Amino acid sequence: MNQPLAYVHPGAKIANNVVIEPFVTISNNVIIGEGSWIGSNVTIMEGARIGKNCNIYPGAVISAPPQDLKYSGEETLTIVGDNTTIRECVTINRGTTDRMQTSIGSNCLIMAYSHIAHDCKVGNYCVFSNNSTLAGHITIGDYVILAGMTAIHQFCSVGDHAFISGGSLVRKDVPPYVKAAREPLSYVGINSVGLRRRGFSAEKIREIQDIYRTLYQKNYNTTQAAEILEAEMEVTPERDEILQFIKDSQRGIMKGYFQKN
Repeated sequence: MNQPLAYVHPGAKIANNVVIEPFVTISNNVIIGEGSWIGSNVTIMEGARIGKNCNIYPGAVISAPPQDLKYSGEETLTIVGDNTTIRECVTINRGTTDRMQTSIGSNCLIMAYSHIAHDCKVGNYCVFSNNSTLAGHITIGDYVILAGMTAIHQFCSVGDHAFISGGSLVRKDVPPYVKAAREPLSYVGINSVGLRRRGFSAEKIREIQDIYRTLYQKNYNTTQAAEILEAEMEVTPERDEILQFIKDSQRGIMKGYFQKN
């Protein structure tokens, strides 16, 4: 449903039952799926691909050109999955030649004033609380929760089911299933509450705890701990996922927290 006070470029492809409120601007080369709602004063720029049943709240700017001096106008995308909610004044920049797209998964909640920069890849069922800030080229797994005012350094990765506490500065990679807090950012346990909510058994949670005890609480360095886990721990999908994350880490994983006496 087009409002007469909204501007929709003739080249945009909008599903029939999309609601577009007044003072929205939608550029050329935009696709919006069925059942989505676009709130007033939203700007959706070229290269946006918005899924079905999305809600985009007033003041959001989707698919603006990347804030990257190397960007030279190449045609890139911003992809938003189905059932994702983007709250007030969120900014999401489209990709560069690195990945050619910035992507947000399905069933995510991106709260007000968050920023997702160029070439980020965000998984499904993620929650970014207010003022979460992602620099460029960041990879976020599924079911990741960022508490308010979390800031993540470019090229970092965050594994599935991780929880990062409010006000955190993320300079290193955050492995799957963990809670991260303190300054500098450190391992403070596994995200057992989140895992229980998502159906992980008590036995599986204990297994993950045992893995991270070896990694963070037995005075091994990361290489030594990974070798022990590979040699001595039972092969499970979770063990292999954690080991693979460590092997793939480009910035190194965050350290454990050792309280000083």
